[in-house]
Parts: sequence; structure tokens; C-alpha cells
Amino acid sequence: MNGLSISPFIANLPKVELHIHIEGTLTPSLRWELAHRNGIALQYATLEDLKASYAVTLNHRPELNGRQPGIPTFLEAYFAGCEVLRTENDFYDLAVAYLSRCASMNVLYTEPFFDIQAHTRRGVPAAAVLDGYLRAQHDAATDLGVHSQWIMCFLRDEPVEEGLKAYAEARPWAAGNVKGGKGLFHAVGLASNAYERPPMLFEEGFALARADGLHVTMHCDFGQKDTHSHIAEAIFQVCDGNGAERIDHGLDAEDDEQLWRGLLDRNIGLTLCPHAYHRRTSTEVLFPKIRRLWERGVKFCINSDDPTLMHDVWVDGNMQKVYTYGGFTQSEMIQLVRNAVDMCWAEDHIKKVIYEKLDSLSL
Repeated sequence: MNGLSISPFIANLPKVELHIHIEGTLTPSLRWELAHRNGIALQYATLEDLKASYAVTLNHRPELNGRQPGIPTFLEAYFAGCEVLRTENDFYDLAVAYLSRCASMNVLYTEPFFDIQAHTRRGVPAAAVLDGYLRAQHDAATDLGVHSQWIMCFLRDEPVEEGLKAYAEARPWAAGNVKGGKGLFHAVGLASNAYERPPMLFEEGFALARADGLHVTMHCDFGQKDTHSHIAEAIFQVCDGNGAERIDHGLDAEDDEQLWRGLLDRNIGLTLCPHAYHRRTSTEVLFPKIRRLWERGVKFCINSDDPTLMHDVWVDGNMQKVYTYGGFTQSEMIQLVRNAVDMCWAEDHIKKVIYEKLDSLSL
């Protein structure tokens, strides 16, 4: 983590995480365990070899950066990890491991991203994925005091029709106004490779979700091709011109006054993941950019993205980086958590508890 350690202030701060991909929390040790449980051969002879593979700085976008021989892209490594997830208990164990980590980091509420397409295309029943996460959601709230509402993502580099089929299959597990819905997920989003896959391609999926009383968010990746046009679509065009309720990443809006003013005018918050950007952006460029966004009044919060594939930097580490490199005061860090509570889609009684904990902090 660039030599930083988690300070007592950051460690003790109540937290809310709104941008985390559940498969991106799969640790090497759990991956090793699940591979052996399910009789899946890994290309690594030992757990130590598997752990070492996570330390590689991954080539993020081969279509932009070319390929490095022998080194998987980020998404290739991500989906390789998914191969060990086969049964309901596997998905339950994955989710409980993350939610237990939340409890240890004082994360009181989280909204994990998930999809079913990466699993059903491997022959895993959708119900195994969804019931595993649902059971973990309930158990973590009861046993750990960590509450969660989940976000189902369309894989944007797959055909739109496949995403719509996935939504129809997952719909019985939705919240909103879905009759008999089991309440696992309360929003839809976009994930996977955004290259030449603008948000408006999935407008039909957003419309279906909104009709079911669900929320809408979407990734607009930092530093990627067409990022500014994707942000513009997310602000001004999607959802019948009403815009997304949140944008995941979206830091490049800081470059364009029309975009950051659009975020302000429409009260759209951003879910930023500083370490994800810091891997390929210098400290001197990245953190002043985040600071300028703050000074312009754009609402954002701090999250971790895919921590096990990003040098094992979790939400506390991301917050520490902003605190250390961004020149944020303790009061401002508390406000960043308050922003997350403002932006989240938790039930009012859960929000109330977190607001009260933040109010009780004395500086």
C-alpha cells in the first residue's frame, strides 16, 4: 500500500462501501480451498504460488496497452478466480468471508456488485449464486451486524440480450416492487469491459429495473477510452434522460465543466476507488484531481473495487490513501462516510444508526 499503514483514526471510523465486486474479494486461500473442495485443478502447485500470482501488476486493457506475454489481463485473472465457484455453499462462503472482513474494518453497510452471467455460462445454476448470496446477506446482518443490499450487474461486454435474460432469471431475488421478490438486490449496474460498450446500449435493462422499483447505477471507468462520453450518457441520457442515480468511478468528470456541473445539478454521486487508479496514475496527478472534485462540491465516497486483485488494498486502505495523499482532514473524512450514507440505498433505520455513530465522533 505504498508503505502506508492504517491509522487508528481510519481503522475506527464507521464505514459504508458502495463499490465492491464480490468476486474481486476472493482471496487466494479461499480460492485454494474451493478448488480442492470441488476437485478443480489449478495451474499453481502450491498455495504460495497462487498467492504470488496475485502480486503481479496486471495489464488492465489489452486493447489499449497491448499484451505482456505470460501475464493475464485484470479481467482474465478475475474470471479465472470465478472458476472455483460452483455450488450455493461456495457463493455463501465467498460472501460471508467478505462480510466478515467488513465487520473487522468497521464497515456497517455495503452494496456489493454481483452478476450471474459469469457463472451461468459455466453451467452453474443461477439459484446457486443467488441463494448463496441471499443466505449470506441474512446471516451477516444477524450474526455480524453488517447489513447489505446488493447490485446485479449486466456484463457490458456480453450481448445485451444475454443481460436481459439474466435479469429475467434473477428477478425473483429482487427487492423493489417485484411481487414475492426475495430482496437480495435492489439495484442494477454495469460491469466488465467498457471498451466501446456505452451505457445507452443497456437502456432496455435499466427500464425493466426501474419499472420493478429498483435503482440504477453504472460504471464509467477512469482513464479509459470514451470515458467522457460514457459519463455524459450516464448523466444526461440513460433512464429516459433522467440519468443514473449514481455513477461508479466517474472521476474523469473532473476534466469537463459540463460533466461535473451535470453531477451537481442532478445530485449524482460517484463511488471512487482511489487505489484502483493509483496503480497506474502518479500520486501527484491523482489525488489533486480527487481534491478538485471535492472542492467543486461533487458528492463522492471512497471504496475498494476488487481488493484481492489490487494488492490487497481494501476500503480502509483506500480511505487511508485519501487521508494521507489527498490532504483530507478528519472532519472531511467523516463527511466522506456521510456522503456514502447519503448516496446508499439502505433502509432508513440503518441509515439513522450510521448517521448517529458519525455524529458521536469527537474531533
